[in-house]
Amino acid sequence: MRRFEYLRAASIEEAIARLGDDSGAQLLAGGTNLVDLMKYDVATPTTIIDINDLPLREIGQTANGGLRIGALVTNAEVACHAAVESHYPLLASAILAGASAQLRNAATVAGNLMQRTRCAYFYDVATACNKRMPGSGCPARDGLNRNHAILGASNACVATHPSDMCVALAAIEATVIVKGPEGTRAISLAEFHRLPGETPQQDTILRHDEIVLGIELPPTPEAPRYSYLKIRDRLSYAFALVSAAVLLAIDDGVISMAQVALGGVAHKPWRNTAAEVLLVGRTASRGNFDQFASILLSPAVALSDNGYKIELARRTVVRALEQAASRTPQLQSDKRIH
Repeated sequence: MRRFEYLRAASIEEAIARLGDDSGAQLLAGGTNLVDLMKYDVATPTTIIDINDLPLREIGQTANGGLRIGALVTNAEVACHAAVESHYPLLASAILAGASAQLRNAATVAGNLMQRTRCAYFYDVATACNKRMPGSGCPARDGLNRNHAILGASNACVATHPSDMCVALAAIEATVIVKGPEGTRAISLAEFHRLPGETPQQDTILRHDEIVLGIELPPTPEAPRYSYLKIRDRLSYAFALVSAAVLLAIDDGVISMAQVALGGVAHKPWRNTAAEVLLVGRTASRGNFDQFASILLSPAVALSDNGYKIELARRTVVRALEQAASRTPQLQSDKRIH
């Protein structure tokens, strides 16, 4: 770990001003990702701006009946909040599937939004990586790529986004609220994270001098049909090989709304709203779910070692849809210790 200056911001405005003055400054909340990156010399900030004193820890109702969650609310607090459990159980389930109790007690909403990829080449400063050093190459394309992207990848990067929480937020259609020198703006989660293209070093569209204030969730009916299904190499504390977040509304056996997001398959949570429309007006049947999953995965491209993900993702989507339709989601009740 290299030397850095430490600043404990007393206000949101002070944090924004310091970010604008120092291109090497980075924000610190829970630190569950940033500190690891610093230990490996992947992140080398000149200044750490500690934002833990900022008033960003509230959970409350929005004017339209949705829910606003502050940037510094911990994952454990979100997952166990009464409003989240009753109206957004998909989000609670995804968070509880994500990490250990210790990490959930430290990790924050903003940290989850901003966490970097877990690609082994990205973490190894002895290797090339376009995310660390643009233009140096992507050794994962022809190297160890079992866990890498099958959707939305580019020649510059085949890494995947690691967050479980963000997959659920994509399905819920959350909005990210940010603030910078020019004021506050709202960014849909679908736009917040980027596909790699030729600039994989940019994970989000957040500007360097902006800070995440929190997220807003749209109104949702109580006890919605949902499921978060996470497939991984081991049951505990592993990143998803594939995950699926599903929200369904079914009236008289016919689907009236379908929102599906995939994790572990792309540089960002993956949705295809055009494919979701094809489910609307159809019965909640295995055949229709199979057809949807095939369309959703039709653009998938395999690398040398991750071709298994295409069929795994297809089966995961179908199973998650069936779980949501029958109100039998994958349970995470054994992980509610916090």
